[in-house]
Amino acid sequence: MASDDYNDHAKHEDMKVLHGMGYAQELSRSMSKFSNFAISFSIICTLSGGINSFAQAIGSVGGAGAGIGWIVGCILSGMFALAMAQIGSAFPTAGGLYHWGSILGNRFVGWLTAWLNLLGLITVLGAINIGTAYFFAGTFGSMFGFTGTDWQVVGFVAAVTILQAIFNHVGIKVTTMLTDISGWIILATTAALVFACLFYAPAIDISRLWTFTNYSGDAGGGVFPANTSMFSLFLLCLLLPVYTITGYDASAHTSEETKNAAMSVPTGIVNAVIWSSLAGWVMVCAITLAIPDMTAGAASGWGVFFGTMDAIVPPGLKNVIYLGILITQLLCGLATVTSASRMLFAFSRDDGMPVGSKALATVSPKFRTPVNAIWTATVLSILYVILAMSIKIGEQSIYVIVVNSTLVFLFLSFTVPLVAGALAFGGPKWPQPGPWAMSAGLYKLVTLLAVVGMVVITYIAVAAPNERVLYVVLGFLALALVLWVAVENRRFEGPPTGEKIAARKAAIAAAEAAVGEKG
Repeated sequence: MASDDYNDHAKHEDMKVLHGMGYAQELSRSMSKFSNFAISFSIICTLSGGINSFAQAIGSVGGAGAGIGWIVGCILSGMFALAMAQIGSAFPTAGGLYHWGSILGNRFVGWLTAWLNLLGLITVLGAINIGTAYFFAGTFGSMFGFTGTDWQVVGFVAAVTILQAIFNHVGIKVTTMLTDISGWIILATTAALVFACLFYAPAIDISRLWTFTNYSGDAGGGVFPANTSMFSLFLLCLLLPVYTITGYDASAHTSEETKNAAMSVPTGIVNAVIWSSLAGWVMVCAITLAIPDMTAGAASGWGVFFGTMDAIVPPGLKNVIYLGILITQLLCGLATVTSASRMLFAFSRDDGMPVGSKALATVSPKFRTPVNAIWTATVLSILYVILAMSIKIGEQSIYVIVVNSTLVFLFLSFTVPLVAGALAFGGPKWPQPGPWAMSAGLYKLVTLLAVVGMVVITYIAVAAPNERVLYVVLGFLALALVLWVAVENRRFEGPPTGEKIAARKAAIAAAEAAVGEKG
C-alpha cells in the first residue's frame, strides 16, 4: 500500500482496531514502519550496552565471551522478540505488554506485568544515562572537569534526562526524527569502530573468538569473583548480550503512534533484534581481536575497551568514534523516555495507578503526547539515580544491585504475557492471530524457549556477587501480591471488555475531538 493512501483505508483500519479495544486515537499516528524499527534499534543501541558492559565478556571466559557468548545471548533475546511480535500483531496498543497480559490472562496478570515493566523501564532509563555519564567521564570529561564523581553523575543524568523529556514533550515527530537519525549513526559509528579496531590491531588472532580462558577474579580485573566453573562463567558472560539486546518492547509501546501497526510493530521488533545482534557481534568481535595483549587487557577489568582504544587508535579518529558513541547513547535514553511514558500512559488510562491516573492519561492537544506521563517517568528515573548513587551496601553500590534487578524485572514483564499468550492462543481469548504470524506449533516452541531463557537470565542476574538481587525481586513480588489482595483486586478493573467497549463510544469520540483527531 502506498504511503499516500494511509490517510484513507489504512488509517481507518488502525483506528478500527484501536476502537475495537475500547480506546481513542489520542496520540498522533505518524510513525512510519522504519521509525517503529528505529526506536527499538535506538534503545537496544549496541554502542551503549555493548560498550559499557563489554568487560563482562572478557572478564569471564575471555574472547569466547564475545565470539560465542554474544551469539547465544542474542538467540535468547530473539526468542522473546519473536513471541512478542506474534502477540503485538494481534493487539497493537500503547503499553502493549500490559494489555497482552490483561486480555490473554486476567486482570492480575496485566496489573503485575504493568508494574514489572514500569519498574524495569524507569530504572533502566537511569542505568542507561548513568552509563552515558561514565562514558563521558572517560572520553571528553576532562575537558570540562568532569571526573565522574557520584554527584557529578547525578547532575549529568538529571540534565540529560530533562533534555530527553523536553524532546519527547514536543511531539512524536521530533522524537522519531532523532531516533531515525540515531539508527544511521549507530551503523556508521559501528562501521568506523570495527574498521579502526581491525586496521590498527597489532595482530589478528581469529582463534580468540572461540578460545575459553578463565579470567575470573584478579585475572579479569575483578569483573566477576574467582570461579573454577567454566560453565558458570560462560553463563555470566551472557549478561553482555542479554542486557544489550533488550528494549525492543518500545515498538509495541508506540503501536498507537505507528501506521499499519499490525504489521509495522512486529516487523520493527524482529528487525531491531536481528540488525542489533549482527552489528553488535561484528563490533564486539572486532574489539576483542584488537586487544594488544589478552592477559593484560582482561586484567584491566572495566577499562578494557578504553585501554584498547587508547593503545591502538590514533587520537583524532578515536575522538570521532567516541563522539558518535556518545550521541547514540544520549538518543538511547531519549527513546527509553518514550517507551516508559507510553507504558505509564496506557496503564493510567485504565486507572492502573493508585493515584493520579486521570492526569497521567492526559494527552496534550497541541503536541499529541502524554506530557504528564513523560515528566513523571523522568522525575522517577532521576530520583532512582539519586538513590542508586547515594546508597551502598558494604562495598557494593546499590546501583549494581538494581541494574541486575532491572534485567530480571524487564524480562519477567516479557515472560508473563508471553506465557499467557501461548496458553490462550487458538482459544476464545485469542481465536485468530494477527497478520504477522508464525504457525501455532512454532509460536509455542519459541515461547517455551523464551521461558527457558528467563530461567537462565534469572540465574545469571542473581549469581555472585549479586545474590541480593534475588531478595530485591522476591521482595517486590511479595509486596505486589499483598497490594493486589489488599487493595487492587477490588479497585482495578483492567482494560475494557465486552459491553464496556461499546459503552465507551461516546467517550472515544469526545477524546478524539479534544485533540483534533478525525477518523
